[in-house]
Amino acid sequence: MEVTDRIASLEQRVQMQEDEIQLLKSALADVVRRLNVSEEQHAMLNRKGPTKARPLVPALPLRPTVNNGTVLPKKPSGSLPSPSGTRKDISTATKSSVKRSNSSERMCSAARRESFGESKSNRTRTGSTSSGSSGKKTSEGKSKDPLYNAEEGYVKMFLRGRPVTMYMPQELRDTYSLEDKAELPTKKLKLDWVYGYRGRDCRCNLYLLPTGEIVYFIASVVVLYNVEEQLQRHYTGHNDDVKCLAVHPDRITIATGQVTGITKDGNQAAPHVRIWDSVSLNTLHTIGTGFFDRSVSCIAFSKSNGGSTLCAVDDSNDHVLSVWDWQKVERLGDIKCSNEPIFAADFHPTETNIIVTCGKSHIYFWTLEGGSFTKKQGLFEKHEKPKFVLCSTFAENGDSITGDSSGNILIWGKGTSRISYAIAGAHEGGIFAVCMLRNGTLVTGGGKDRKLISWDRNYHKMQETEVPEQFGPVRTVAEGRGDVLLVGTTRNFILQCTLSGDFHPITQGHTDELWGLSAHPTEEQFLTCGHDKHVTLWDAVGHQPIWSKIIEDPAQSAGFHPSGCVVAIGTQTGRWLVLDTETKDLVTVHTDGNEQLSVMRYSPEGNYLAIGSHDNYIYIYTVSENSRKYSRVGKCSGHSSFITHLDWSLDSQYLISNSGDYEILYWTPSACKQVVSVENVRDVQWASYTCTLGFHVFGVWPEGSDGTDINAVCRSNDKKLLSTGDDFGKVHLFASPCSQARAPGCMYVGHSSHVTSVSFLHNDSQLVSTGGKDMSIMQWKVI
Repeated sequence: MEVTDRIASLEQRVQMQEDEIQLLKSALADVVRRLNVSEEQHAMLNRKGPTKARPLVPALPLRPTVNNGTVLPKKPSGSLPSPSGTRKDISTATKSSVKRSNSSERMCSAARRESFGESKSNRTRTGSTSSGSSGKKTSEGKSKDPLYNAEEGYVKMFLRGRPVTMYMPQELRDTYSLEDKAELPTKKLKLDWVYGYRGRDCRCNLYLLPTGEIVYFIASVVVLYNVEEQLQRHYTGHNDDVKCLAVHPDRITIATGQVTGITKDGNQAAPHVRIWDSVSLNTLHTIGTGFFDRSVSCIAFSKSNGGSTLCAVDDSNDHVLSVWDWQKVERLGDIKCSNEPIFAADFHPTETNIIVTCGKSHIYFWTLEGGSFTKKQGLFEKHEKPKFVLCSTFAENGDSITGDSSGNILIWGKGTSRISYAIAGAHEGGIFAVCMLRNGTLVTGGGKDRKLISWDRNYHKMQETEVPEQFGPVRTVAEGRGDVLLVGTTRNFILQCTLSGDFHPITQGHTDELWGLSAHPTEEQFLTCGHDKHVTLWDAVGHQPIWSKIIEDPAQSAGFHPSGCVVAIGTQTGRWLVLDTETKDLVTVHTDGNEQLSVMRYSPEGNYLAIGSHDNYIYIYTVSENSRKYSRVGKCSGHSSFITHLDWSLDSQYLISNSGDYEILYWTPSACKQVVSVENVRDVQWASYTCTLGFHVFGVWPEGSDGTDINAVCRSNDKKLLSTGDDFGKVHLFASPCSQARAPGCMYVGHSSHVTSVSFLHNDSQLVSTGGKDMSIMQWKVI
């Protein structure tokens, strides 16, 4: 059986399994709904008043148990109940599957279509495809409305049918009503700056425009960056990952193609190409909706006919090549291109109907006549056939020039499918980029050797320089002003450089999933850290990194000391470290457990550090000697699922925590004891609101939420605004406090993955958000 047949068979089996899983989910949802209805009817028959801590669905077989399967006893009415009713068993699996299942569902197609190890769009689907579950929610029956118990002074909301009990301040018990309407926030957000660049797995996505702006993309945003004036503009017409970019011969019109996305109402949006004006940022046309499959991987405008046609290749199994009259939004022709990945597609500069595509072990020369294609396959003849033909461009005389994975530059004679000249071993390892400058000089960029080499018209080597190792291999090369080149790298740097060896980074970003974010307590700075083991302190005014440090383990969380002199970093291995903010030197390192540390939170006066772990514990440390000495007090034990969020009281006497099973617990951190009396914590003033569950924030949850949809919450320092980041790539802004069900808010797009964290700067002038799989950092101006 051929490899393609085996892959098709495996895909069919995966699809059948997915269908079975969906059926099981639907059946389970129906069972839960019936149990809830039955319980409500039973409760109405026996009702003598609300019961404080009674779970709404005690008949569920997943009722919490302790050791040896013993059912947990009902808590006395005077104690603080577990607000989630049921515990970890179903929730832990839910959280991990929401973040990972959909990416794994697409992994087989990813490995097939970009077997050179460069598929990111599948990994980026985490946030977006998890919203595929939002389509599921509407079919699971109407979600329950929150309940208000005036006698006990609590509101009970429901996530996936599970109750979450939240106690309100004493002063509101007599006046609170669920019927009151929350107000819209008094401020709005405007996207001000985007940090990062998608060079790790995308090609030909960096160009200089006549305005002096550099155009590139990350997540679902296309960035137009004027380096000299330090200004960014943003095209935000896409609803998911942008995968490719092309500039029209007029150098004003731009086309960008995206992957399968998610609409505002949670439905699947087909991949398409958007053609837009780079001056006004207005969308001119949208083409290919309903035609492309999975994503659009390559696009190019024609050159010899004024750019009236556009070619595109999608990521379907057959990698279909199509040609469009983009102004009329008409498809002129299409053909199955190859079962193998396609890395580049471009029109011939002088022949309107000729298109060159290249990919795994091939280069094809296509001729479009009368709506039908004819194909000539490039013949390698006496030359070694490379595993991948990675990039292509054209010489002034119309010859095609390719760079391949063997480090060879091959010149294909105009009008033929044969090699007219070859430079064997031009680079050590693959050639990822070839760029023909206006003066006829060819520049090639290497992967393994990281070299930039210029060649004259006769293909004699002129100059050679090597990109410094910290910037990574070359991904794409574009011509800048004068003798300046623009280089995008696989480590997501954009460099301005010359062939004499002068390299200046103008944009950089993370290269793996991004979770850690913390705003500096007194400066307009913020720190990010991610699974790429990079910790970076950013200047929010200059939009540049102040310093960056590589640590030993993938980072998961971060928290500044109130003085700003140190910052604590939590990793995925249970190790945590403290860095000096000024020097980035290591102050101390400790280990608690062997699972990821999701939260690092200093107390308001800086005398304690609380660490929330995936091992269900909260570790408490005292902080002394100018934040240099850390002594463990103990650990808070009581959660039955992983810790997700922590907040300190204003006086540092109490701690509130959320866990993966939607549980809210309170603690006395100095003694590592759980607070069991409701009245002790009802009127506590909290120094921050980052917990996603609580009376003052529950209005941020939309109808039908499953409890994992909102990843992050942050209250502004003036206590008037509340921002959230969700699983669908959206940043929301609400008025604070947000204690009315389904409060109105403003929604902002830009991320293409789950938004993992949000944080206001110390003066509330900006909000910073981080995208998980899209690895982007977005800075929003509060206006």
